[in-house]
Amino acid sequence: MALNYIWVAFFVIAFLVALAKLIFLGDTEIFKIIVEGLFDSSKIAVMDIALPLAGVMTFFLGLLNVGEKAGAINLIARVIGPFFNKLFPEVPKNHPANGQMIMNFSANMLGLDNAATPFGLRAMASLQELNPNKESASNAQIMFLVLHTSGLQIIPLSIMAQRAILGAKDPSDVFIPCVIGTYVTTVIALVAVALKQRINLLNSTVLGWLGGITALIGLALWYLSGKPKEEIEIISKVTGNLILLTIIVAFLLGALRRKVPIFETFIEGAKGGFETTVKIIPYLVGMLVAIGAFRNAGAMDYLVDGLKYLFALTGMNTDFTDALPVALMKPLSGAGARALMIDSMKQFGPDSFVGRLVCIFQGSADTTFYIVALYFGSAGIRNSRYAIPYGLFADFVGVIAGIALGYFFFH
Repeated sequence: MALNYIWVAFFVIAFLVALAKLIFLGDTEIFKIIVEGLFDSSKIAVMDIALPLAGVMTFFLGLLNVGEKAGAINLIARVIGPFFNKLFPEVPKNHPANGQMIMNFSANMLGLDNAATPFGLRAMASLQELNPNKESASNAQIMFLVLHTSGLQIIPLSIMAQRAILGAKDPSDVFIPCVIGTYVTTVIALVAVALKQRINLLNSTVLGWLGGITALIGLALWYLSGKPKEEIEIISKVTGNLILLTIIVAFLLGALRRKVPIFETFIEGAKGGFETTVKIIPYLVGMLVAIGAFRNAGAMDYLVDGLKYLFALTGMNTDFTDALPVALMKPLSGAGARALMIDSMKQFGPDSFVGRLVCIFQGSADTTFYIVALYFGSAGIRNSRYAIPYGLFADFVGVIAGIALGYFFFH
């Protein structure tokens, strides 16, 4: 029901804002802009997102099927099982979903978005098999989705590359704030959902894993923080792609060792790639069209201006408000947030406070509504329960952490 109300609200607010512009400002073009945006958003959802995703999905779902038959997924599940069993008590020990989820998180952390999505969709399908109520999200599915929306990423390569393109003196100066922001967001989101689901995190297994991951991230940050931007880019590209290719080769060699009919197994799994893509198209179109109407009507601009006015009344420093469009757009559209980030860096300069803050916002969370539409849509889930509020809470934490980090490092 929450998604129903939010989806309708996008259109209703867009209509009311456009009507007010027509009546009070004499803007005769506003409805034309919104309607044209509806067609553009529909085209983008299918042609720019779904169809390119089909090829990636086809390959990686075929590869995952090979990995499952080779026993690689079960091996990963056994390794991280003790930790995931505490976070996902509904998922049986050594279940393939554990391995699939950790592969999704790992790909995200390394910035391998194209690989992360198929792993995540396969994990959601596995969790759906365990779900007793197929139309309502299970606790495990909500925990997985909220952790995914927290956007944990160790190397924000695309953000640093965009800063370099726009002429930043030190494109990697946002590297540490981005990583700290996304890690804080992930941990707080994990704790919040665990409290909601009454999961006890105060045990040696969870604390040991979280402590180990924290130490590993800290060590990576310490090592990379002293490197020049060019070297960080090289390290991240080599590491991320090396790990991905290693996984592919390991799956294939493991399948050979077990005498699995590899190509037939690959084709069997790959057939689900196109089917999954077709299944999510209606969800993507519906969500992106609604978001486009809200944005094209100017509702986002009014929201930002209103927040700026309210913050000014408190007497607090409002320098951060010029970066808020990126923070508000990020839960709605990753492409929209990226476009606003680039626009802000062009307007204020990549080395300005706002120019750096929009990069931190972009790197501190993920696109909640897109992920809900994509992942729950692929599994046929109609009732998202509390997934959206907690996903948005993770986004809110990312914004607060981003503002604090921006002032700490750059103001």
